[in-house]
Amino acid sequence: MSRLDRAVNIDDIRRLAKRRLPRAIFDVIEGGAGDDGTLAANRDDFSKVTLLPRSLVDVRKGIDLTTNVVGQTFNMPVMLAPASFGRMANPEAERAVAKAAAKFGTGYIMPGGASEPVEAVAKASDGGPLWYQIYLAPDESRNADLVDRVRASGFQALVVSVDTPMKPYRERDMRNGISLPLSISPRLLATGVSRPKWALDFVFGNMASGFSVNSARRAVYSFEAAMAGLRPVTLDDIAWLRERWDGPLIVKGILSDDKIIDMIALGVDGVSVSNHGGRNLDGVASAISALPRVVDAAGDDLDVLVDGGIRRGIDVVRALALGAKAALMGRPYMYGLAAGGQRGVERVIELMRNEIHIAFAFTGCLSVEEVNHEILQNGHELFDVALALASAQPEPVAAGA
Repeated sequence: MSRLDRAVNIDDIRRLAKRRLPRAIFDVIEGGAGDDGTLAANRDDFSKVTLLPRSLVDVRKGIDLTTNVVGQTFNMPVMLAPASFGRMANPEAERAVAKAAAKFGTGYIMPGGASEPVEAVAKASDGGPLWYQIYLAPDESRNADLVDRVRASGFQALVVSVDTPMKPYRERDMRNGISLPLSISPRLLATGVSRPKWALDFVFGNMASGFSVNSARRAVYSFEAAMAGLRPVTLDDIAWLRERWDGPLIVKGILSDDKIIDMIALGVDGVSVSNHGGRNLDGVASAISALPRVVDAAGDDLDVLVDGGIRRGIDVVRALALGAKAALMGRPYMYGLAAGGQRGVERVIELMRNEIHIAFAFTGCLSVEEVNHEILQNGHELFDVALALASAQPEPVAAGA
């Protein structure tokens, strides 16, 4: 039995990843922004949502984990969030993630900062549930070309990230002299001395893909460098994407309800409540605490996802009970990718699916449709507070009034 097979939870997979990766690379996956306060809150706030076990339900009838998001059916209510630069974890990179997700019939959102082209990942997915996350570039023609390539490759939905108007200030990466996209450099190779297997995989895997050796220097912050290659996303950009992309459109990176009405009016199909895994701005709300208010504002007009802090199947059930259609996990499958490539990702999905199944059984839920705030012991307080806050807000003023 392999170490992956012996793993009984995500934290076991995390430890395997930490053993294989150089510290600097593990920090890229693990770290957040600032003091990691929001990173911690993403996890800690899940513990404030407790479930109410319900007995006297014959779960032998079978438990159905399938869920429907923006008109698409997935085999379980957890999807793989976009996590960039998979090759730093394993040479199999995004192709391995796509194959693993397809095997289990769950969605994978290919990251805009992927190590591989959209065509290669789509081919690896072999028709499995596959969405694409887009970061809008300053060059409009580049955006248009990318959307067209994504469509031609068969991606079923487009996810636009709106929470990264500039490159974030990630102190761990700066101290480690790491900048993204990750490239081979003498300094990076030096960090890999303690992990020779990773270093060999990274060097030969990347050289085969045409990467070059670059000089390394400590990352220095400047506003100009932080703005390079990125642009703030506006409602006008959402309107442009809606016109150009005829499939489901999801807006990722929402923590409040103040633009939900505008998104509905523009024809957006869904939103993902997310603080970018605590990696962009420290001191903002956790994803799970922001979820109920967004759910209330979205009503039946938008499907709501949540992304940030998912480590257990019970976290997914908590999110569903607070109104999410599904939850996204990022770091867990990156641990799996680092620990064992495609098989590592598969083991993470398998563990998560099993834990969700167990949580459904003990809360007496036979399907995703039966999971609601009635199974919450005290997490409904988050739901009630969100509703109270929403009802206390003044009605939005119509344009032109």
